[in-house]
Amino acid sequence: MEQYICIHGHFYQPPRDNPWLNEVELQESAAPYHDWNERITDECYARNSASRILDDKGKIVDITNNYSNISFNFGPTLLEWMEKNEPDTYQAILDADKQSMQHFSGHGSALAQVYNHIIMPLANERDKHTQVIWGIYDFKKRFGRDPEGMWLAETAADTPTLEVLAQHGIKFTILSPYQAKQFRKIGEKEWHNAEGANINPRRPYLCKLPSGKEIVLFFYDGPVSQGIAFERLLNSGESFANRLVDALDHKSKEPQLMHIATDGETYGHHHRFGEMALSYAVHHIQEKTQAQITVYGEYLEKFPPTYEAQIIEETSWSCAHGVERWRSNCGCNTGGHAHWNQEWRKPLREAFDWLRDELAPLYSEEIGKLGADPWATRNDYIQVIMDRSEENVENFFESHTTRELTQEEKVRFLKLMEMQYHTLLIYTSCGWFFDEVTGIETMQDVFYAARAIQLAKEVSSKDYEQKFLEYLENAKSNLKDQGNAAKAYRSFVAPTIIDLLRVGAHYAISSLFESKTDTEQELYSFKATSEAYELQEAGKQKLVTGRANIKSKITWEEVTITFAALHLGDHQLFGGVREFMDHDSYESLKAELKAAFERGNVSEVIMLLDKHFESHSYSFWHLFKDDQKKILDQVLATTMQGVENDFQQLYDNNYPLISAIKTIGMKLPRPLQTTVEYIVNTKLLREFESETPNTTEIKRLLEEVQRMRVRLNYSQLEFAVTNRVDEMMKKIQQEPHNMDTMNVLIELLDVLEGSKLETDYWQAQNIAFYMQQNGYLDLKKRSENGDTEAAAWCHQFEKLYQNLNLKV
Repeated sequence: MEQYICIHGHFYQPPRDNPWLNEVELQESAAPYHDWNERITDECYARNSASRILDDKGKIVDITNNYSNISFNFGPTLLEWMEKNEPDTYQAILDADKQSMQHFSGHGSALAQVYNHIIMPLANERDKHTQVIWGIYDFKKRFGRDPEGMWLAETAADTPTLEVLAQHGIKFTILSPYQAKQFRKIGEKEWHNAEGANINPRRPYLCKLPSGKEIVLFFYDGPVSQGIAFERLLNSGESFANRLVDALDHKSKEPQLMHIATDGETYGHHHRFGEMALSYAVHHIQEKTQAQITVYGEYLEKFPPTYEAQIIEETSWSCAHGVERWRSNCGCNTGGHAHWNQEWRKPLREAFDWLRDELAPLYSEEIGKLGADPWATRNDYIQVIMDRSEENVENFFESHTTRELTQEEKVRFLKLMEMQYHTLLIYTSCGWFFDEVTGIETMQDVFYAARAIQLAKEVSSKDYEQKFLEYLENAKSNLKDQGNAAKAYRSFVAPTIIDLLRVGAHYAISSLFESKTDTEQELYSFKATSEAYELQEAGKQKLVTGRANIKSKITWEEVTITFAALHLGDHQLFGGVREFMDHDSYESLKAELKAAFERGNVSEVIMLLDKHFESHSYSFWHLFKDDQKKILDQVLATTMQGVENDFQQLYDNNYPLISAIKTIGMKLPRPLQTTVEYIVNTKLLREFESETPNTTEIKRLLEEVQRMRVRLNYSQLEFAVTNRVDEMMKKIQQEPHNMDTMNVLIELLDVLEGSKLETDYWQAQNIAFYMQQNGYLDLKKRSENGDTEAAAWCHQFEKLYQNLNLKV
């Protein structure tokens, strides 16, 4: 049978990190998760690494890693985040590629991607090469092999882009059928028109390039790919499988590849349980032997192209107008705002192009003075981006400069490289994809521009910001209160720009809330080393003075600071930071502040802070976002304890009345209903967060929910109980012979069974499934041979297994 099916998933999220901290900060819109990367990982990326296959009764009969059975690519910037924050999922993705090589004739299922998802036809020649070189290096470093194929952002392509891919050894890429211009059988003279997707997507096509190089093009099946979103194919794994098989030409005797390409987030994030439909579809196709599952590399080896094709220049899969979505008001948008326009796209690109072209000669000249080849060094800088250890960076200096650099020159070198790095990041395609210039995706690109501008000023003393803002003023917002992108820059971007003194202020102020201050402290992409620290307390009030060294782990820039910070209680904080004074001045400052504080003269302390630190005064609002939340949580904990006590007293004193009102069917007065709901929700949450939840109390509270018609805070409670079940299951895995936790978990699952809480046991199921395959069977044999302890354990484990919806 020479009928093959390949499913490609393009897994990608725009970079979300703060350009100064190199970390993703808190995103409230992703609650109850910390940020959208974390949320989408849980809903999609992790789920596809351990997807369920169900029997006809809805029981889990197998758990499979989807990535090992499909073709996929991950955005490098997403994998960078995942490696640090979701290492288990990250490792499962790497493992899947190795597993896939075993059943796809040595060809891995993973493809590379241009580094930060820029629209390649709109990039200049240098940037095209850097994007491909960085994407290949990132792939090789992670997957341990050369990539065969490379995904182009938005499948946006033109001939120069294909030339760059071919030049760097990429064998193939995937395009939309609407990007095909013409095709013919190799050896024939006459071309056939392919415009309007008039091309057979079930075969590979050779693309002969002007340079004499070649690359293979796979044009995916458009109707079936779109059907996943618009025909609800993921509602049923069997229907999905049948749709894939039906798209094959069963009358043809030629080898054929039916393949689709979609955003990977479709499988689990956009469509809940989409990953299960995917795994069932693959399982169904393989079980029924309706076609062979493959990946592009394997198919290409077995069946080299017998046809060739040419593309329509400057086209993509998500813009009917070519690549205009990323430079003009072409009409493409996400919908929902009929009266909005995207006239801002053109001036935004012009602003970025101006900045890129201004900084290029600055970079080239200054890096040349340090004895480095500008563009070869930039192409290799991915080696530092992926490994910022001091040893690796020192090796990079040595291999890319013609002389030994001083410490000051090393800082300058790194600032220049980071300036170029962020200049590339500003072109991340998401900045133009959505409808509003002040949206978070567009502003993220502007954040990168601000970082590049800051670095450029530090190495040249020239201010590029004002001219950049003049360009942004032409990018008009659809929101009257926002005005334009320049106003948004001043409101949202400028206040977040960080220098070493602000990092020092964060260190000083946040230390007031630490029970212990270490000599060395990691602060995101900075390191603080304490050289002197003195804390005084008077009731709720605290005063800290000290000296510390603040160093960037990215640019190696450092400064020694003097600081002082005053905490008046709650979030009322005042602080000052400046470069270190001489010893006598520091001691004098400390003595003045101490004397005023001991006298209880708060206004004098604040006056002294203003006097000694002048314009470098800071408050709670200058803290980084996650630490703002951390401090507010600490402050709120005390406040909420008082609120809870008041509610509990009101609940206890009025419970007979509340119960009587509910018994005769009267509606509770709103204050009393609010009291009941607050107390029940709070107590349930506390039990779910407890290491040893009291199942009797949980059962009572759930009965109270029914009797009192309590509105539950579902998202918060479901998140908490899911985490608790996961933690208990991990403990069972670590201590399998400790039956106490297993017994409590069984009771908890029994109690939750009849509730309206939609609990998610995904992680717990994974652990139980692993334990069933690794340990349970041996104990089962022992129990069958008369081992009573083994029999008791197996009996309870089987009960737990069934409670988790797994088929024994």
